[in-house]
Amino acid sequence: MTQQMSRYKTFTRRAALLAGAQGLLATALAGRLYYLGVIEADQYEMLAEDNRISIRLLAPRRGEIVDRYGEAIATNRQDYRVFLIPEQAHDIRETLVSLGQIIELNARDHQRIERQISRQRSFLPVTVAQGLSWEDFARLNVETPELPGIQPDSGLTRWYPDAATASQVVGYVGTASEDDLDGDPLLSIPGFKVGKSGLESTFDRQLRGRAGSRRVEVNAYGRTIRELARTEGLAGDDVTLTLDMGLQRAIAERVGEEAAGVVVMDVEAGDIYGYVSSPAYDPNVFNHGISRENWQALLQDPRKPLVDKCVSGQYPPGSTFKMVVALAALHHGIIGPKKTIYCNGRHRLGDNVWHCWRRGGHGAMDMEAALAQSCDVYFYQIALELGIERIASWAERFGLGEVFDLGVGGEAKGLVPTPGWKFATTGQRWVGGETLNVGIGQGALLATPLQLAVMTSRLANGGHMVVPRLVHAIGTVPFPQNPVWPKLDIDSGHLAIIRRGMEKVMEQRGTAYGSRLNIDGVTMAGKTGTSQVRRITQAHRDSNVQQADLPWKERHHALFVAYAPADKPRYAVSVLIEHGGGGSSAAAPVGRDVMAEVLKRDPANRPAIDLRLAHNRPAGGLGASNE
Repeated sequence: MTQQMSRYKTFTRRAALLAGAQGLLATALAGRLYYLGVIEADQYEMLAEDNRISIRLLAPRRGEIVDRYGEAIATNRQDYRVFLIPEQAHDIRETLVSLGQIIELNARDHQRIERQISRQRSFLPVTVAQGLSWEDFARLNVETPELPGIQPDSGLTRWYPDAATASQVVGYVGTASEDDLDGDPLLSIPGFKVGKSGLESTFDRQLRGRAGSRRVEVNAYGRTIRELARTEGLAGDDVTLTLDMGLQRAIAERVGEEAAGVVVMDVEAGDIYGYVSSPAYDPNVFNHGISRENWQALLQDPRKPLVDKCVSGQYPPGSTFKMVVALAALHHGIIGPKKTIYCNGRHRLGDNVWHCWRRGGHGAMDMEAALAQSCDVYFYQIALELGIERIASWAERFGLGEVFDLGVGGEAKGLVPTPGWKFATTGQRWVGGETLNVGIGQGALLATPLQLAVMTSRLANGGHMVVPRLVHAIGTVPFPQNPVWPKLDIDSGHLAIIRRGMEKVMEQRGTAYGSRLNIDGVTMAGKTGTSQVRRITQAHRDSNVQQADLPWKERHHALFVAYAPADKPRYAVSVLIEHGGGGSSAAAPVGRDVMAEVLKRDPANRPAIDLRLAHNRPAGGLGASNE
């Protein structure tokens, strides 16, 4: 009996302990439920709402790039496309195979997608296909729930109506890479495009705009059920250029397939009306991803379509530089305008002989005649008396060796050589023969077509230090400009002599007489130039080989600079034809035709774009992304 009672008491204690533990557990659970259901109710209600409601960014319309008259150079058009977010896909290859049954995807597309995935973070979207038809896009939307990580998108894509005509100026856009991440939430939008080169890159922030958003209700699969609210994005600012696209097209057509750079500039205001680097590339192909074959073709083209010859190409200016040397000689009293130097076709310095381009020589030359007929011997002598330091100083006064930062990127400084530069780079001292070469625009002296346009403008406008300008306004705000330019220390009488010499270049016996211009009594002044790309030996001179008979790569570069009207200068033009053979035969005819087109279009009498009206455009924002 006692043993039985002991067992009963033991059972009762265990039952009590168990009941107590259960009570404590029930109390804890009740407390937790109260905490979650009452105290934290708002937070979990918000989390549940977040699972049901998705906030998606809306990309704004990218600002346009327009010419001075409001014509679009870079604009936007609707595009249907599809993206893949790697971290959301269970099996990327399987997903792509399934996707390939809806839209066309080849082995090269698979390689491109996988290569891009390997180069960036898994949360960044990868463009699978763009430019889809409406039918394919509709089918894709139906199948999206069965394709994890796939995002169809209807937005805007960048479009360049004139393709290659202004590609070196505007550049192109591309998908934002990890290197482009700068904290802007816009870059997290699938397929969002950013500027990669040219003005598209320089003014990318202004062109982007600000993101909008939309609140959508989604189901368990993440598929949109309905849109609850929308806030439109703020469109990017338009960028208005000083270019005239009508003139731009005319120049590009005139240049054709030549490897060339042409700049047309207002000598007073500095506005650039024409800016053609040829050959160029079609920026539209970069929107959808350029193929490896096309990219290699651009890289291997000997005419270098990816190089902006107007600001990145550096060339000896040849005889187009002789006006600067002549001005320096007049200023320093080296020679008077009427004093003659006899040219017999040769100039001896020490044991070496420097030749004039004209074998038999020019005879007695004063300054105007030496400019008109481009006598090398005349300029050999005055250059040697001037010295390289003074020549270099005057070259810099006229814009050589200067970067003007137009915003297109890749602008080269060129080279104005000095004894200090040579010693620093080679450890050798400057010699007199190098001064002779620089005196006729050869040797180490290098300039860009833009710099030569600036040089010509400063000669034409009376010696004012005009600076080139390509961007007219950002949005409705005019771009900073300085219409009152400081004046160079140049005697007006000396400048008149130089300008008269340039007018004689276009007259009988002048080197560009065959390219003279006379439109309703309007004439132009100019200067031809030919820069050697290889040393001319005595054997070459004796064989009398013509430029046209040489391989393209061995021919001289052809240059021409001019301004018009000759009596009241308003426009300057600079022309470079790579391996054109000669300035008189290749570059001057192009310069004449370009100047004729400028005068024909008469931009001075055409109203520029009204910024207040042209930029009053809707904010835009189609779908989840917009380039």
